[in-house]
Amino acid sequence: MGSVKKGSCLCGAVSFTVTGELKAPDACHCVQCRKHSGHYFASTDVPKSALEITGHDKVAWYHSSAKVRRGFCSTCGSSLFFDPPARDWIGIAMGAFDTPTATRLAMHIFVAEKGDYYEIADGLPQNQH
Repeated sequence: MGSVKKGSCLCGAVSFTVTGELKAPDACHCVQCRKHSGHYFASTDVPKSALEITGHDKVAWYHSSAKVRRGFCSTCGSSLFFDPPARDWIGIAMGAFDTPTATRLAMHIFVAEKGDYYEIADGLPQNQH
């Protein structure tokens, strides 16, 4: 069955489990992710088949582009998911996990759009797009 990781939103109305190992997360600094999360968005991509969500009725979806929707708790506003519906994977916010993830950040993406109020100084690869 593999390892099971659990997570939830701030108020607990939405919870989830992921079965299997998590991929190393990335940190996206694009304008949309910054506005969606309040900073940059660190997430891991998992197969949709490995994700089980409890509280589906409390997940609100915002279509931020023609190819992507972003999921958040309609009660507390926690940013939870990055979902390209045409793909077989979904991104899950690292901050939403309740259990240890056994991962480490792998890279930064869209750093050309990062905010001017912080520096990226962790030595990880930085992709402009």
